[in-house]
Amino acid sequence: MKILITGGAGFIGSAVVRHVIKNTQDSVVNVDKLTYAGNLESLSNIVDSNRYCFEHVDICDAQALARIFSRHQPDAVMHLAAESHVDRSISGPAAFIETNIVGTYTLLEATRTYWMTLNDAAKAAFRFHHISTDEVYGDLPHPDEHLEGQALPLFTEQTAYAPSSPYSASKASSDHLVRAWLRTYGLPTLVTNCSNNYGPYHFPEKLIPLVILNALEGKPLPVYGKGNQIRDWLYVEDHARALYIVLTQGKSGETYNIGGHNEKQNLDVVLTICELLDEMVPKGHPYREQITYVTDRPGHDRRYAIDASKIGNELGWKPLETFESGIRKTVQWYLDNQPWVENVKSGAYKGWIEQNYDKR
Repeated sequence: MKILITGGAGFIGSAVVRHVIKNTQDSVVNVDKLTYAGNLESLSNIVDSNRYCFEHVDICDAQALARIFSRHQPDAVMHLAAESHVDRSISGPAAFIETNIVGTYTLLEATRTYWMTLNDAAKAAFRFHHISTDEVYGDLPHPDEHLEGQALPLFTEQTAYAPSSPYSASKASSDHLVRAWLRTYGLPTLVTNCSNNYGPYHFPEKLIPLVILNALEGKPLPVYGKGNQIRDWLYVEDHARALYIVLTQGKSGETYNIGGHNEKQNLDVVLTICELLDEMVPKGHPYREQITYVTDRPGHDRRYAIDASKIGNELGWKPLETFESGIRKTVQWYLDNQPWVENVKSGAYKGWIEQNYDKR
């Protein structure tokens, strides 16, 4: 199978590309605009594979997408290209509307135009897999405000959408577009909504890599509000494995929630990282002394938690990493890969990109 993966140079996208090339016989066409968060160095260990091809293209460019579909003739699309940082969406929502909504529409139309040229068997086998987030559901009751003795609810595939930020609203919009293209045009689609990912190659603006790197550099470790916001944490390689299972075994038209079964308060995540660094890279004082409480972000969701029973029961997937094993691997990876971190933070690899890939 040949899979067209959008956003394959991003954090989750690169994990999916690595998984496909390393663990299957399928081939990958990686379509990525290479924004600040896209990094081809995350694919350095598979870039020489004869089953891998890179296209430096913006998903909002309809002509470029038409060329790619005509040239590569994919059997499936995995759509991961997105603007994804909530804080950036609050200060500059336009980019999120453009990429997450207009880009998804443009990709859907390019896919549909190509799909209509296929024979009946190829049409039936084709899949458009849209990768989304649990943030489209809004938030859930927090233990601090929940009645004692009552079970805390989880996000299910039937949970109503109630996005809180420009980012989550743009992703909710893209989810609706994908389902509309299934119902109106018959395009075989799948949607997955995942919880917070973490792991190797994560861009340093996100909570876990930011805390690791700030701690090592002696900088403050910022925690929003009291740090009692709860997230369900999913190791990125577990997520990549789940996405491939959904693509190859999932039923067209279905939605699957993917979670790590690891609800943690943000402050506890930061403290865990501090304890691991105290063990791995001890210095004159505990790293937790660098924690700084900052003003909470506007509209900050208090709790996310995924019910991942559907993908487990129907497709046999479950996470292999606990939070404890995954966060230890993640901290160790950042300690062992300082050159990658420095290149990403400085943008040093961008010049090489500009010289080697034209913006078609």
